[in-house]
Amino acid sequence: MKKIFFTLSAVAVCFASCKKEQKMDSEEPMMKDTVPTEEPAPMAEMDSATVANAWMEYMTPGEAHKMMANEEGNWNCDMTFWMGPDAPPQKETSSCEIKMILDGRYQQSTYTGNMMGMPFEGISTVAYDNATNEYVSTWIDNMGTGMMVMRGTFNGNTRTTTLNGTMVDPVTKTVKEVRELYDIVDENTRKMQMFETPKGGKKYKSMEIIMTRK
Repeated sequence: MKKIFFTLSAVAVCFASCKKEQKMDSEEPMMKDTVPTEEPAPMAEMDSATVANAWMEYMTPGEAHKMMANEEGNWNCDMTFWMGPDAPPQKETSSCEIKMILDGRYQQSTYTGNMMGMPFEGISTVAYDNATNEYVSTWIDNMGTGMMVMRGTFNGNTRTTTLNGTMVDPVTKTVKEVRELYDIVDENTRKMQMFETPKGGKKYKSMEIIMTRK
């Protein structure tokens, strides 16, 4: 494993050096940013051990990944939907299989059931980014062709993960804000709430899922 990272380090250093030589050979004037910023040290100035250690820390699963792994298994999902701020609730049920992938680095959840009288399947991936210290969530399903991406943090006191992101409204073709609250109720129960804010509209609760471990 160490050989892999030292190899990556050498490639990175070589790449940075080549880029530096290309800039020196170019006759085009270089544009300078008018706003002074503090930039990290160039890759060429970092020793291979520092680069290798950074990659090792980035790729190594930690406590957040262990917490996600605790959810592996099959879950029953009782779902409630609201199509708008004043719309009546609609009820559906589904099943969810949760597993860790890529040697425990990511959580993948596959949902199957029925939605509006049609077969439904959705896939969620959750990552904990060691570099940014935040959770990153993606969602895709067979009732669309887009992808929802959200980022957020976990509150250990309330045991709630709060994620914020955007998605496209297929009706208006505009981007709307989305917010997810994911609560660890107990060892065998999870509660997920989704809130949406349409462009020019008011925020409303669009979905709630109570998950119970099978």
